[in-house]
Amino acid sequence: MDTRVSHVNLQSMIDTHERPFVLIDQDFRIVAVNHAYEQAYGLPREQMVGQMCYQVSHHNSRPCFENGEDCPHQSIYSQGENSSCMHIHYDGQGKAHRVRISAYSVQGENGEMYMGEAIQELGEPDVRKTSQLRMVGESAEFKSLIEQLKLAAASHAPVLLQGETGTGKDLAANFIHEHSSRGAKPFLTLDCTVLTEGLFEAEVYGYERGAFTGSVGEKKGLLEVVDGGTVFLDEIGEIPLHLQAKLLRVLETGEFRRLGGHKTIHMNARIICATNRELGADIRARKFREDLYYRIACLHIRVPPLRDRLADIPCLTEALLDRIEEQTGTRYQFNAEAIGVLQRYNFPGNVRELRNIITGAAAQCGRGTVAAQEVATAIRRMESTRQHRGVPAGIPISGEGYCSSLSAGESTLGEIESGHISRLLIEYEGNRRRVAAALGICERTLYRKLKKYRLNLC
Repeated sequence: MDTRVSHVNLQSMIDTHERPFVLIDQDFRIVAVNHAYEQAYGLPREQMVGQMCYQVSHHNSRPCFENGEDCPHQSIYSQGENSSCMHIHYDGQGKAHRVRISAYSVQGENGEMYMGEAIQELGEPDVRKTSQLRMVGESAEFKSLIEQLKLAAASHAPVLLQGETGTGKDLAANFIHEHSSRGAKPFLTLDCTVLTEGLFEAEVYGYERGAFTGSVGEKKGLLEVVDGGTVFLDEIGEIPLHLQAKLLRVLETGEFRRLGGHKTIHMNARIICATNRELGADIRARKFREDLYYRIACLHIRVPPLRDRLADIPCLTEALLDRIEEQTGTRYQFNAEAIGVLQRYNFPGNVRELRNIITGAAAQCGRGTVAAQEVATAIRRMESTRQHRGVPAGIPISGEGYCSSLSAGESTLGEIESGHISRLLIEYEGNRRRVAAALGICERTLYRKLKKYRLNLC
């Protein structure tokens, strides 16, 4: 049996994960792992691929469900549902690690299905965390953000981080935790966008044996497991209204019960939330509870988009290249023209998109120095992907050098910008303030552009 991943994009996908990630087929065989997984388990991927997952992670000779443990493999392949559970894993030296597993269904090129497992260690920080991507910047906007995060770390109040997708809200939350008095305790993340309603409650509050069909044992929730640490609720705006009410009661009383349980448990956790939504609009639309908003937003911090701190591009690029060197052993550098191209782009996907562009440009470089043309090609590919998904294109920031890096026959900068503004005018029904905010410019600048391109404000 060929256990290799059938499509190279699957390997590329799992390599983007900062935490350990593994792909497993329906026969429990490992088909691919990322670099973080190799480091976590102390084995090269060549020794792990083809082995049974329970042999590598549990040092067992049979699947974990046969030993009475929760098994995400059954949830994915038998029930078709995402799953999350806690396990004890063992690294290559036999050392035990308490981990949380988040399992998802991943489809291959030919329609075959794999189980993808993201691994999060539950415990005190260790040396492996030092290689994770850190917050980097030198701009005034970045320094202001760091000062706000330090003030939040010194407080015990709940924090709401607001910012666009890809701005690094998870890194900001981790910064607050590590610089707080709870820094030596666990930092646990829950992505509210990927869990069903029942799974959300099971993850946050835990459950007792027999609480629902299939609950063969008890399970501690995040609020109990964290035990003095920090719980990060990412994309809090995605929680349904009736679950918001229950969460509000827990935050106000500091007490909760597991699903199916009668014992009251006292919470010892700090709550940090994040959202890419405008919760004020959601409150007016009655999609988010106003009382919950004021409970979680005692400290409200805006994480700026990358287009507002383009001066940080050089140091961010250097940090991301360090990551590539750690993972591949190859050292790259961007010349001044390549950095200039990056600084004239407005990055709709923010730092996450910057990472993808840098990775793509380095991959096609084939040598140590990445030039402007390779960066421009990587940006064009990103724009092409965005257009296929029906997402409005990003526009280059005005300035010399970008257009000359593009191949002949492409749309001019003015045409791209005019088209993008036109789409935003339609999307926001002519609301000048919201269009300007989406473009990252002031309303006066937008007005000048409307006159320049002869666009109506509706």
